[in-house]
Amino acid sequence: MADWTARLSELAAGAGVPGAVLGIWADGNETIAPYGVLNRGTGVEVTADSVFQVGSITKAWTASMIVQLAEEGRLALDDPVVKLLPEAPIGGRITVRHLLTHTSGIDGDVFTDTGRGNDCLRKYVGLLADVERLFEPGTAYSYCNAGFVLLGRIIEVLDGPTWDESLRARLIEPLGLKSTVTLAEEAILHRAALGHLGSDGSPVTTWQLPRSLGPAGLITQSASDLLRFARLHLDDDRYARMREPQVAYPDRNGGVTDIGLAWRLYDWSGRKLFGHDGGTISQLSFLRIDPEARLAVCLLTNSGNGEALFDALVSEVFTEYVGVGVPASPQPVEAEVGDEHLGRYERTGIAMEVLRRDGKLILAQEATGDRLAFAEEPVVEYELHPTEPLDGNHFVVRSSEVVPWSPVTFTPEYLFAAGRVTPRIQD
Repeated sequence: MADWTARLSELAAGAGVPGAVLGIWADGNETIAPYGVLNRGTGVEVTADSVFQVGSITKAWTASMIVQLAEEGRLALDDPVVKLLPEAPIGGRITVRHLLTHTSGIDGDVFTDTGRGNDCLRKYVGLLADVERLFEPGTAYSYCNAGFVLLGRIIEVLDGPTWDESLRARLIEPLGLKSTVTLAEEAILHRAALGHLGSDGSPVTTWQLPRSLGPAGLITQSASDLLRFARLHLDDDRYARMREPQVAYPDRNGGVTDIGLAWRLYDWSGRKLFGHDGGTISQLSFLRIDPEARLAVCLLTNSGNGEALFDALVSEVFTEYVGVGVPASPQPVEAEVGDEHLGRYERTGIAMEVLRRDGKLILAQEATGDRLAFAEEPVVEYELHPTEPLDGNHFVVRSSEVVPWSPVTFTPEYLFAAGRVTPRIQD
């Protein structure tokens, strides 16, 4: 067997990742390999029990609670959301299933801070009256954090005072987890990681997203606790429906073929996996589960360069155990490109402009609105490179030479990148 601590150390140093923990559950055994420092400013060492923000992996926890409520007969996945939340200003056609599969059409990156009180989700739901609708419910896919806040509010209304308390009662305590928290005042009781910018490795100045985003992305935990959650989904048939395909994923980057109920479904050279990624303020996390092999692998990082480490390290882990690695990312191809996509594109929290500079196509991205409160690098630019198929609509970008290429796809009405539809508003 490989020395995973040594490989993690070597590859993390090469990727410029200050700290990380690799977790593996295989053959009934758990392996936890820590590396580096939690915070370059303090030099505190990463240990096996250190806690990292797992970001949007939280969505699988929220979805698991919704499935529990469905099993108890307290809701149905095809219930209109307004049946369960009459105060939700989202119209009558959006269902619970639409929220779980990111097909509601809500422009979902609403990062408004509605306070630290137990009423923060209720206040957040009221804000959605002013949010744009990108498409009719069920007709397309666009990643939607707001949808999971709505799900968290449904849990509160049906189950108890707060999403955090329901999470504790329904999952954290039954699983016997000791290093899984949602609030900053809880995280400080553990060895907690701080994010670092991928560009220069400097520590970020904001630790956590607003509490109102809790059900979408605020779990902080150890690798061992995350693996225990993964084992729940291997062992308990109640959750099998969560990995049934619901909607095709548009660009198949990273081997994603379909979306289940919160889970992303992968095809890695014929092996069928499920899992999710998470990204908060320069903390990136990854979870992949192979149900046939009963293999679960997680990687928690405190760097914007975490994806580079994931591609290299987790490919080695999966190759060791099941003979396949992370699918290759799309690659740039030398080709002439036109100007048909020049213009401005906007969605909640993000403004983009495609422009030509010195003969190159540039995608300039700027954080706007409430997102500015935690955007450590509010303005970034990427060079757009054509990729297969060479139809003038498919491109790739990356923030540095150490991270994988990511696809950007254009239509006459919008661009699709990072799993999200961003409408074109001006030529």
